[in-house]
Amino acid sequence: MRRRFAALTTAHLTDACIRARVPVRCAPSALQAVIPGSRIAGRVLPARHVGSVDIFLEAFEHAEPGDVLVVDNGGRTDESCVGDLVALEARTAGVGGIVIWGLHRDTADIRAIGLPVFSTGSVPTGPQRLDERPKDVLESAVVGEWTVGSADLVLGDDDGVIFVPSSGAAEVLDLAEAIRDTERGQAERIRSGTSLRAQVRFDTYLAGRRENPALTFREHLRAVGGAIEE
Repeated sequence: MRRRFAALTTAHLTDACIRARVPVRCAPSALQAVIPGSRIAGRVLPARHVGSVDIFLEAFEHAEPGDVLVVDNGGRTDESCVGDLVALEARTAGVGGIVIWGLHRDTADIRAIGLPVFSTGSVPTGPQRLDERPKDVLESAVVGEWTVGSADLVLGDDDGVIFVPSSGAAEVLDLAEAIRDTERGQAERIRSGTSLRAQVRFDTYLAGRRENPALTFREHLRAVGGAIEE
């Protein structure tokens, strides 16, 4: 999966999800890479932060190589929950990256470590609380409106972070690769002088819409093999 995603983008995958009728689960747009250009792809390793880093250390005890730690800190803006030591320990444990629904700190050190970290931003202070620990604290994590767990994959790049169910990943990857190839061919033909309107037979679409006002551009694209939108 990681090898195949290396030649794809999250945009390809979200379009593929729509085509496969898999829910599109994007993290909120505020969640971005600490190091621009970072990419992550792996199984979700969930952890709900309650005020102490011990929850992350415990999650690492059960991590498989390439898992991505997904931290649920409720999107809080008053504290950071991951710093350089957690990032360094994650790398030592074979974890492939960290996604934080919340803030990080130690930005310069995290960048030096080089582990892909995605968060909603940074703040200098760590937590000043210690909440009661739920029994299922390592079973799921909430990111924005989505609840994810070990049955999900998390993928991220410069456009943001998405979640895909492991059970449907093969079909989504197949469709994403087909969409990518179609779009690359379209882009090359535009550079060679054939407009996108000509490629997608836009005049035919306009004529068809006059005959059938309910015709959508997406329906037309699917009929002619376009891949601009789903």
